[in-house]
Amino acid sequence: MAAKNSSVTAFILEGLTDQPGLQIPLFFFFLGFYTITVVGNLALVTLIGLNSHLHTPMYFFLFNLSLIDFCYSTTITPKMLKSFVSKRNIILHAGCMTQLFFFCFLVISESFILSAMAYDRYVAICKPLVYTVTMSPQVCLLLLVGVYVMGFSGAMAHMGNIASLTFCANNIVNHFMCDILPLLELSCNSSYVNEPVVFVVVSIGIGMPIVTIFISYALILLSILHIPSTEGRAKAFSTCGSHIIVVSLFFGSGAFVYLKPPSILPLEQGKVSSLFYTIVVPMLNPLIYSLRNKDVKVAFRKTLVRKIFS
Repeated sequence: MAAKNSSVTAFILEGLTDQPGLQIPLFFFFLGFYTITVVGNLALVTLIGLNSHLHTPMYFFLFNLSLIDFCYSTTITPKMLKSFVSKRNIILHAGCMTQLFFFCFLVISESFILSAMAYDRYVAICKPLVYTVTMSPQVCLLLLVGVYVMGFSGAMAHMGNIASLTFCANNIVNHFMCDILPLLELSCNSSYVNEPVVFVVVSIGIGMPIVTIFISYALILLSILHIPSTEGRAKAFSTCGSHIIVVSLFFGSGAFVYLKPPSILPLEQGKVSSLFYTIVVPMLNPLIYSLRNKDVKVAFRKTLVRKIFS
């Protein structure tokens, strides 16, 4: 059903490319990415759920990060894959708005859960004696509720902003998904108010977590520099290494797309940049955490042994 302020009942997603020779190779390429994403994130969720020694605040947040990444990728990738094998990748107006809502909700939730993970590392390294009290199950649950409340609030703000737009004759979205900036460009009414709203909401959704992460790691760095032994410093750095890599990949690519005006970053370039944080980052996260993490490797071996001998 079309929105009351729109004559468009469905959109056509252009996808990544209109070159026929690239469609099938890109389909299998991104299908491989999606398969790794699904297997990697669900495997990490299963490992954390089955191994009691991973039931700690750090892995509680990692469990939710993997769950978000799985849902996040599933919201975007299947529809993108369809664009490679169909002549017209049509999405209904309601379907487009639904995809936009879940995309915004999951992206903002991921940014805030990464900041919660940074706070956890700060307490673990800078205040180890009170870690169990400070990061109690109740506190972790409250932080998680805050993560999803911020995600929901940001998604509703974006949805309200896009719902105020009027879509007239043109219904071709220059993207592989229903994203905010392509829909703004497609609108036939003025967006001089809408663009600042996007900038403000994105600045809060990305800015607040970045500030929290920056302060946490600044304090962590100061604390590490006071550790007398080289071995102790290396151990402290190693507990943060995976998280720093994930944060850099996610926020770097996200900020590049949304915190620059469309005139500076054309939509074609933004579309390619969007691939990184929508497709590549959710795939890399479980690999980064599993390959760099001894606890995850031990849990994997134990689970594998139990499976074999059962």
